[in-house]
Amino acid sequence: MKVFQKSTELQKYLLEINELGGKSVGFVPTMGALHEGHLSLISISKAKTTTTVASIFVNPTQFNDINDFNKYPIQIDLDLELLLNAGCDVVFIPSFEEVYPAGTFEKIDLDLGRVGSILEAANRPGHFEGVIQVVKRLLDIVQPDVLFLGQKDYQQCCVISKLITHFQLPVKLEIADTVREIDGLAMSSRNMRLNTQERQSAIKLSKALFHIREHLHEQDLSELILEQKELLATDPLIHVSYLEAVKQVSMEPLDILKNNTPMTLLIAAKVGEVRLIDNILISSSQTLKIPEIKEV
Repeated sequence: MKVFQKSTELQKYLLEINELGGKSVGFVPTMGALHEGHLSLISISKAKTTTTVASIFVNPTQFNDINDFNKYPIQIDLDLELLLNAGCDVVFIPSFEEVYPAGTFEKIDLDLGRVGSILEAANRPGHFEGVIQVVKRLLDIVQPDVLFLGQKDYQQCCVISKLITHFQLPVKLEIADTVREIDGLAMSSRNMRLNTQERQSAIKLSKALFHIREHLHEQDLSELILEQKELLATDPLIHVSYLEAVKQVSMEPLDILKNNTPMTLLIAAKVGEVRLIDNILISSSQTLKIPEIKEV
């Protein structure tokens, strides 16, 4: 496994691979503190491309809360061991200056539309602006053939799809299923910050989503969502930011179940001091595909 800190050295290495012909590069961007969800993306990339590149960079511009940034878990040595065991080919661990040589003042000129104004965007001002800033920079550096992301960050996937479409970047976006703990909790680097009691409360987020999905044909969608919000509010450790249903791709809000309309249920909540997100798809298709985001 090759490890690079300088973009020029990484690009030189990838160019040499490309010159061999018939090679393809898969890219898995991360902020470290890796878990099985990240490693599943590495496995998928290895199965679909000839060279898998992972990056580890905790991007400050996507944190709207400086305390959240300061508390983000850092475990580079363990992450490298995990990536080595997973068979990752290349790891890029850049410094802040390497990613942002001219600083972070220059923003990406991209109108995100509805996707950039609701849910995560409304609760975390500036978050997605920081996401597209760093992803555009990393894609420019790595220049992969395929970008692999996890469905847990559903809205972020929609945002990055817009980024790729807007700049006509020559990269295919592939979105993998959310990887969950045995009890249903979506795997997240933030989970390691939960204490025992908070961890028990956190399970309720995914349970709320699954309960709504299981009872959709027995009860009104808006009533189901309201009931689950009220139930979650009885736990003093949980403070829900949102629990909503939207149309897939357009993310237009839904309050009633419509036949054959692919829907996504999304939730975000603070459990103690740790903010967690989750979602599930309700669709005839089991695979999330976001070829292009268009406003409705």
